[in-house]
Amino acid sequence: MVAAAKRRVIPGFGLTLGYTLVTLSCFVLLPLGALAVRTAQLSWPEFWATITDPVVVAAYRLTFGASAVAALCNAVLGLMTAWVLVRYRFPGRRLLDALIDFPFALPTAVAGLTFSNLYLKDGWIGGFGDRLAGLVNSAGASLGYPALIPSDSLGWLDFAYTNTPTGIVLVLIFVGLPFVVRSVQPVLQEWDAEYELAAESLGAGPFTTFRRVIFPEIFPAWLSGSSLAFARAVGEYGSVIFIAGNIPGKSQIAPLLIVQKLDDFQYAQATAIGMVLLLASLAILLVMNGIETWVRRRQTA
Repeated sequence: MVAAAKRRVIPGFGLTLGYTLVTLSCFVLLPLGALAVRTAQLSWPEFWATITDPVVVAAYRLTFGASAVAALCNAVLGLMTAWVLVRYRFPGRRLLDALIDFPFALPTAVAGLTFSNLYLKDGWIGGFGDRLAGLVNSAGASLGYPALIPSDSLGWLDFAYTNTPTGIVLVLIFVGLPFVVRSVQPVLQEWDAEYELAAESLGAGPFTTFRRVIFPEIFPAWLSGSSLAFARAVGEYGSVIFIAGNIPGKSQIAPLLIVQKLDDFQYAQATAIGMVLLLASLAILLVMNGIETWVRRRQTA
């Protein structure tokens, strides 16, 4: 009796591979090829002069530096958040879990507008020290006392981060946090706690158990989420422009510089700047994926 052919839910390999290649070509390879063709309109001296311009270099430095700092913060905060959501039961946990995806659903312009209003000099957080001094002095005046706190003496409590790298990092942490949480969370949910009990029975402390038993298991997912957070931060535009401003050499990010070049009809120069961003991000992602693959092979060896 001939065994019945195994039923496939989706079409066979040839058809699905064809669809995959067509989709990849139309939505990824073709736009990237167009970017390279437009950049090739520049001669090598023109291309080199464009990407080595001091204003462009400063924009690269700010973009990659702020993205790296935000990715490192998200790597730590995202791991801690995923751990809390998986390992603990507390009131409001489901609501907190749902809020993790909020940066995905929130329009980037709304996020940038919110952060800029918070960290303006007269915002809720940006002018906290001045407002606190004003409230204290107003209360003292109502009681007949002179100004209790000199003006600007609490300026160190002001957190006016608009047009500063710190403000850019804060926004990038907001948009990148879900990538780390959602990458690590499924791995922790599937983790068998018996390995922890076995390590504890052998005399390992909590930190040693996490470092030697748990973290190697979640490391590939954690590294993947951190890489995605970094890649998202490099290309983030809508939420950053409101708080970054457009001060060349200080708070001008590379995506904003690209838009400025497009507004000036310097299309080839804009694509040249974008090509550098693309190649640098691709190189970093390839290195991260290589490390992740190497770790997985070591684990399965």
